[in-house]
Amino acid sequence: MVLDPLTARRRYSAVSFVFWLPIGLCVPVQVLLLTERGVSLSALAALFAVHSLTAAALELPTGGLSDVLGRRAVLAASGVLTAAALALTALGTTVWPLALAMVLKGAARALNSGPAEAWYVDTVHAAEGPDAALRPGLARGGAAAAAALALGTLAGGLGPWLLDRDGRLEAATGLPALAVPLLIGALISAFYVGYVLLALPEPPRPPATLRGVLAGIPGAVASGVRHAARDALVRRVVLTTAAVGSALGVVELLTPGRAAALTGSAGGGAVLYAVLACAGFCGTALGNRLAPTAARLTGSGERAVLAGEFTAVLGVALLCVTAATDLLAPAALGYLLVYVGIGAASPSANEFLHRRTDSAGRATALSVQSLALQLAGACAGVVASALPAGAAAWLPGLLGLTAGALLWTRRAPAAREPGAGPRPATAPAPSSR
Repeated sequence: MVLDPLTARRRYSAVSFVFWLPIGLCVPVQVLLLTERGVSLSALAALFAVHSLTAAALELPTGGLSDVLGRRAVLAASGVLTAAALALTALGTTVWPLALAMVLKGAARALNSGPAEAWYVDTVHAAEGPDAALRPGLARGGAAAAAALALGTLAGGLGPWLLDRDGRLEAATGLPALAVPLLIGALISAFYVGYVLLALPEPPRPPATLRGVLAGIPGAVASGVRHAARDALVRRVVLTTAAVGSALGVVELLTPGRAAALTGSAGGGAVLYAVLACAGFCGTALGNRLAPTAARLTGSGERAVLAGEFTAVLGVALLCVTAATDLLAPAALGYLLVYVGIGAASPSANEFLHRRTDSAGRATALSVQSLALQLAGACAGVVASALPAGAAAWLPGLLGLTAGALLWTRRAPAAREPGAGPRPATAPAPSSR
């Protein structure tokens, strides 16, 4: 069954929303919960690096798995692992269970990094042909994910404060109130598994044995890597994603601690960070929705990416110069600009990626992109944690994002707007398909 593009867009948006809602619940409480359990900043950076490096190590194999086995099964597996990771984070009290939770979460992120978007693009192409406009649907999916993160972050930050203002919940159950959003997120992830299996139809695939599936993964991985290395425009998109990862790795590591320092307590920091993160994700949703308009007003998708990236650079610069001060308003504005700029740039950059990649390697190409995000985020977070507190700690994100923006100051090679038709990947599809 081939869905019409409008239905495909709605289901893609719904899948994006439900997957990211539990992650949003986790955002404002995870760092503070682990800090309350005695985990140091350097250990936190190491745990985040475990998450990012696990995702990085599995990005290409799981992207190849999606191209060989199918999108739906891989997405369902990501939901199962997310549920397990969130439950383990909520209940774990020592470093090793928390490290295992980060491994599971990284594996889930790798499994989810491309299949849903690849399913949407494949479905639209099957219904309308290769010249179908992708930017509006990609923008709506990104906006749905950002809205889920915003709603989840707000609920995750305010929920513990509302549930346990007097400390009775923890006294009665032994469970910190900061752990409750993680357990709720685990339940939502279980629901996500069922929705994916029911709502995302795929064309029948040839019966495949486990050996055949595993044998097809290296070919899919090699195809995606060769495509990203040989195609100059795809390479530019991947490098831009790495620059975004360096900024997000620093922002997400340093902001919760600064919020706690400003309020004087972990609970107050969770509330403040929840409000900031909610505003940031709403900014991402706004940027996503403005992406088609930005491309129209600037005259091309390339200039829309450039405008969005420089908006994010300005945001990180504000965070950097206000790091050693109590100036909350400029810092909050900088935080918002980071997410608005990234949200505005992403749909146009990804449309270039999809128009240069065919269906057989689409999920793998997205995994290459996500791999760049994870590796850059992990490296920037580790470097930031080793630098002195204050403005210096924000520099890895600022320098990385600036370098990514500068990539778009000259015209992209052979960049084409919708209607020009896709350019297939340079390598053939895996033989197992």
